[in-house]
Amino acid sequence: MQPPPAGPPPAGGGFAPPSGPPYPPPTQYAPPTYAGLPHYPSPAPPPPYPGQVPPLAPNGQPLASFTDRLLAWLVDTAVASAVAMVLFIPVFIWIFARMFDQLEVGPNGNVLEPDPATTVTDIFLPLLLAEFGILLVLLVFYWIYHVEYARRTGQTLGKKVMKIRIVPVEPSATLTRGALGRRWLVEFVAGSLVPFLNYLDGFWQLWDKPWQQCLHDKFARTVVVKVAP
Repeated sequence: MQPPPAGPPPAGGGFAPPSGPPYPPPTQYAPPTYAGLPHYPSPAPPPPYPGQVPPLAPNGQPLASFTDRLLAWLVDTAVASAVAMVLFIPVFIWIFARMFDQLEVGPNGNVLEPDPATTVTDIFLPLLLAEFGILLVLLVFYWIYHVEYARRTGQTLGKKVMKIRIVPVEPSATLTRGALGRRWLVEFVAGSLVPFLNYLDGFWQLWDKPWQQCLHDKFARTVVVKVAP
């Protein structure tokens, strides 16, 4: 066995490095390939849960949730309450001014008890008539606000804030004054006269299927949908 040929000796002495090609770098490991095995496709994603798909109206738009409709109702109620206060405060002031005018002061400066008949005719009866008159005026206001105003776009101020809209159940139908009038009749007229009907009407949406309608929606053949922002 012969030693490898040496190169030229180094200038400072010692051994010269061996000459010849350098050692090759190690090859990287590649996993083996298996031919002939079938290719299995990736499994399809599972379908969404029923709760993840919003319920849709007959026209394909998502239905408005109970929270959206409740908040819209609160906004509209605040508007109606402001109108009622504007109407009621002058009547309230007039009744109390008239009541104080009817008070009689005795010789000792004490206030005498009013006659019950005078109290009924001069205080309670005018107050009752005033409340009845304000109720009629509010019903007229509700007609103008919830029928005439909402007929243009299917929205009141509260529904515009919450981005919801009244539409007919039939997708090809248009929202008419008659449909909105039937909603007004159940929601406000009957709701003001029949005890607890307004609560039943509003909460009916929670269990109604398939379109989450309130009672006034069912009577008018309408649904309330969510509109795009």
